[in-house]
Amino acid sequence: MICRKIGAMRVTNEDKVFFPERGLTKGDLVRYYLDVANLALPHLRRRLFHMVRYPHGVDGEFFHQKRVPANHPPYVDDFFVPFPSGHSTVFAVVNNKSALEWLANLGCIELHTWHSRVPEIERPDYVLIDLDPSAEGQWPYVREIALVVKQVMDELGLAAFPKTSGATGLHIMAPIKPELEFPDVRRFAKALAEEVERRVGNQDVATTTWRVADRRGVFVDFGQNSRDKTIATAYSVRPTPDARVSAPLRWEEVPDVEPSAFAVETMRDRIAEAGDPMAGMWRQKASLPTRFERLGLEL
Repeated sequence: MICRKIGAMRVTNEDKVFFPERGLTKGDLVRYYLDVANLALPHLRRRLFHMVRYPHGVDGEFFHQKRVPANHPPYVDDFFVPFPSGHSTVFAVVNNKSALEWLANLGCIELHTWHSRVPEIERPDYVLIDLDPSAEGQWPYVREIALVVKQVMDELGLAAFPKTSGATGLHIMAPIKPELEFPDVRRFAKALAEEVERRVGNQDVATTTWRVADRRGVFVDFGQNSRDKTIATAYSVRPTPDARVSAPLRWEEVPDVEPSAFAVETMRDRIAEAGDPMAGMWRQKASLPTRFERLGLEL
């Protein structure tokens, strides 16, 4: 086994190809995460990390691993979590660059985290609207709907931050104070999504219909605001053939944005040109309880 030191640790099988279409290796993945660590870590710190491991790259088999290995290094934090089923696990918590490198070395292409932070894991610190196309060719609708989501969030006094999902959709995040538990935040997100659906006024464009078979337009998804749900964080690589990245956006970019523009090979130049559109995001947390009435909700 070939081991070379890239950052703080020795990376195993650095030359193993992880993205055959692009010729990118495991070493390329590790180097990317080290280069963007300062931008990614504000979205990772104190969050429960759900490991999805691709030991042989995007064309190989992958597996989910919630429990962090017992022999993990001391710079990787962990947190015990019980579940209603009676089961429990110990999640990894990525608080530093070395921990991020360690996870990439394990084949964690994506950075999947909870919507809450340790120790307040029952109280999310953002509202998420996930715009998820129901069919091919709906990306123009995604961009159109995103602007309506921003309009509604602006009226609610919520700071709205968009990013490509890195796959086929778009995430819009509004940071909030961790005051409410997941069910209440989900209720709020549902009402917000329904207001977006009402304003668009066309089920072929935007829908909150829960049953997949009944959807026609882009799903304005509020259901991700739930305990144990995860999303790919900002700057996360996705397991796509072209090594796409979940890229933060400026709002003025949204009307013309194309997800394929953001990938492991292009993100360094992107950051040099655009900076970090999510810089300072977590200093703009709003208090959600005072905003329920504006959506016709009781708390």
